[in-house]
Amino acid sequence: MKANQRRPILRYDGDMTRNWTSYDFQTLRNDVFMMARDGAVTGNRISPVRSSCAVLVTSYNARRDVIYTQQQPVSTEGFSAEAFSTTVPHTVRTKETKQCTDCHISEADNNNAKMAQLMTLGTNFVNFIGRFAWVGEGKRGLQAVAVTERDEPQAVFGSHLHKLAYPDEFRKHELNNHNLTEFYYHEADDCLSIQNRGEYLYTADGPGGFEVYDIAHIDDKEFSERIQTAPVSPLGQRTYVKTKFATAVALPSTLLLDPARSQRKDNLEQKVSMMYAYVFVTDKYEGLITVNVATLGDGNPDNNFFKRGATYNPGGALDGAVNITIAGNYAYIACDRGIVVVDVADPLNPRMVGEAGAPAIVKPRALAIQFRYAFVVDAQGLKVLDVTDLEHPRPVADASMAIGDARNIYVARTYAYVSGGAQGLVIVDVTRPEHPRLDQIYNDGGSINDLNDIKLGMTDASLFGYLADGKNGMKVMQLLSPDSPGYLGFSPRPTPIMVAKFATHGPALAIAKGLDRDRAVDESGNQLVVFDRLGARPFTKAEMEKLYLRNGEVYTVTDTPPSDGDMARKDK
Repeated sequence: MKANQRRPILRYDGDMTRNWTSYDFQTLRNDVFMMARDGAVTGNRISPVRSSCAVLVTSYNARRDVIYTQQQPVSTEGFSAEAFSTTVPHTVRTKETKQCTDCHISEADNNNAKMAQLMTLGTNFVNFIGRFAWVGEGKRGLQAVAVTERDEPQAVFGSHLHKLAYPDEFRKHELNNHNLTEFYYHEADDCLSIQNRGEYLYTADGPGGFEVYDIAHIDDKEFSERIQTAPVSPLGQRTYVKTKFATAVALPSTLLLDPARSQRKDNLEQKVSMMYAYVFVTDKYEGLITVNVATLGDGNPDNNFFKRGATYNPGGALDGAVNITIAGNYAYIACDRGIVVVDVADPLNPRMVGEAGAPAIVKPRALAIQFRYAFVVDAQGLKVLDVTDLEHPRPVADASMAIGDARNIYVARTYAYVSGGAQGLVIVDVTRPEHPRLDQIYNDGGSINDLNDIKLGMTDASLFGYLADGKNGMKVMQLLSPDSPGYLGFSPRPTPIMVAKFATHGPALAIAKGLDRDRAVDESGNQLVVFDRLGARPFTKAEMEKLYLRNGEVYTVTDTPPSDGDMARKDK
């Protein structure tokens, strides 16, 4: 929204405006098929659904100051305003239609990612990084690095779109050896894990514990210090919790939700789970620590004094915790014992419910969860767990791949992107999760040789990887663009090209994940986003399970119709 720009208004209630609001599509894909419950008017029948009106707001005042940048709205009743809309089909095709494996588990077990998409669990493919990428640099602090142009379309520097929309700037970028030049820095004790959401940045700072930074003015030229720990005053708030050695921080969602808001019965909305008021922190010595950060969103700057909700480490079960991933009501924690599953539906009373340890899992470092499977990187490489029952992960025999120095993992649709240290980026095809297959290793001619982390984001029609390459700094690679071979389809094969780089102050250790654009519900059935039709909603956990469980067991289907002989034998 830009002030002091007189334009014709595009609504029915006036003819001119001085506050011009443009609408620019950041991501357009036609390869997404999702299902949900339609509104009350149609009896909540099952219907296709799409991610729509996914609004991020940037506002400029009359002096062209950026008052706030790419902020997420929140619906009246507390859901993320990354809205979803059910779309009732208007026509029926005569030649092609959906197949059995579009909605049920394939007998070949090759549609795990499509099932995650179908049930609106998200696939990490169309996530939105935005104008800034956030980098954790250990003892040297943290930085926000500008990776796109400010104006719309916000092309990533060095990208296919950048060359088309900003040819002069693209040429300058190339002449500057693809180096990024705009950044904002803040010191930290030992920034090991980093995640932005809304106006705040959440970090695990080693001996400094858990700390939150105010980043509301990151793109406002009126502020000399754009990353702040105490914008009110050091005495007016305390947005940190001291721990012995914080190793990782996890938000239940990168979407902005507010469980404190009240619901009106006539809106037919669910209640936002209280779990989404909390942040979950792992500590090498203290295990799991929960912190209520909901006061950051209530508009009152006087009550932001954080304290521990729970400190959980029963019998030392979580000693050596180094990473954490949230899936529904469960925290999957990588620690000395292996992967430990903790039920955090009640963040004040966590309880350990399952684990997977040696010999299957040895010194795990990170994991990513997609529908029925968890992909773990440990001291031996890549391992796979069956998490159909989230409380009881089960190692999948022979589903492993040796990777000498696997440090982190990110799964997007049918590919797992493993941060392979000196080896570079190891891309694994996980179309069939129980049979992972090496697709390619990319190291940009040997320049990627200390890779700690990777996150993916989509801008316009291109897919990008944002790399924390240790001593080599932060890098941006274009994975897909309209020029890529086989570009269209649900999960095209990535063709990495390095487009930008940035020399960080210290070793680049972590990159913040982007905003989930295709995730409407979590693995336990908790609704995350607002639905545009009255009474519309995502599937509940029980409704999801009807698509793939019978009597508690997984059932599978094929797209091949049975022969007459098969039917006759079945009838007998």
